[in-house]
Amino acid sequence: MSSNIKQLSDVRISVLDLVPILAEKTAEDSFRNALDLARHVEKWGFTRYWMAEHHNMPGIASSATSVLIGHIAGGTSTIRVGSGGIMLPNHAPLVVAEQFGTLETLYPGRIDLGLGRAPGTDQVTAMALRRDLQGAGEDFPDNVAELQSYFAPRDASARVRAVPGEGLDIPIWLLGSSTFSAQLAAMQGLPFAFASHFAPTLLHTALKLYREHFQPSDQLEKPYAMAGINVIAADTDEEAQRLATSLFRSFLNVIRGTAKPMQPPVENMSEYWDASEKYAVQQMLRYTFIGSPETLKKELQAFVEETQIDEIMVASNIYEHTARLRSYEILSEIFEKK
Repeated sequence: MSSNIKQLSDVRISVLDLVPILAEKTAEDSFRNALDLARHVEKWGFTRYWMAEHHNMPGIASSATSVLIGHIAGGTSTIRVGSGGIMLPNHAPLVVAEQFGTLETLYPGRIDLGLGRAPGTDQVTAMALRRDLQGAGEDFPDNVAELQSYFAPRDASARVRAVPGEGLDIPIWLLGSSTFSAQLAAMQGLPFAFASHFAPTLLHTALKLYREHFQPSDQLEKPYAMAGINVIAADTDEEAQRLATSLFRSFLNVIRGTAKPMQPPVENMSEYWDASEKYAVQQMLRYTFIGSPETLKKELQAFVEETQIDEIMVASNIYEHTARLRSYEILSEIFEKK
């Protein structure tokens, strides 16, 4: 193998935790599991631990994302903690600057601010969040610029200041599932994360656009790209396939529009979906890697070579907490992070 081919050990790995609410469990259980997982992956050498803003979803407990970031950062000591992402159209940029300025002040050098331009919910809930949907996505570049201005060095003459926030070095990431944020991240010289764990279609196009059009900035000298993937790892292929049925059932509920807490694994998915539903779920989950360490090592190496990605953010949506921990432990061994 040529020495210039990127190896798994060259790639950073991180966690995307949707903080799933399990069937027959509560949000309190989810928060407890999230902190336990964060403490384990910190020990196993993962780079960052991100949570995503979703609203009105019975199976996801991360709606108050900045509050949870404080909870996880307060219970860990070295791992970076952040948002994957904050859905900026739902918030005034000043409020986001104040929240993340507070987090960075409490946990210096450990906070990431990933920004998305989708609502993270349905239209009715988006209206409840914003009171007005006018210009929600179109204003994203202006809102990003306004947010950045609040982190600029202290200006006593400014009529509006983020306190705390001004003068703090908080890395801003742009997140996306299309080419829009890839182009904006390139123009602004910001790191870019693609949501290929649920929207795989434009991954390669977005990465190409980002890398070709990247302009260096004060934050970043050269392009830095992250890709989201799903990984269900277990000691055997058979066990991994069984655990993966919880993920399949979650996405099946998405395409059916039947939101539910995360369901336990089942032995046979054919009892739950028809052929067209199976195809739809598989298309959304194209970048999902399921199996034993031996299986995953080959498949993940191929993904890294294909994308030349700098960092992989892994969602392991597994119902059983101990099995979820084991999945991330196997990943740390594959990527030689332990």
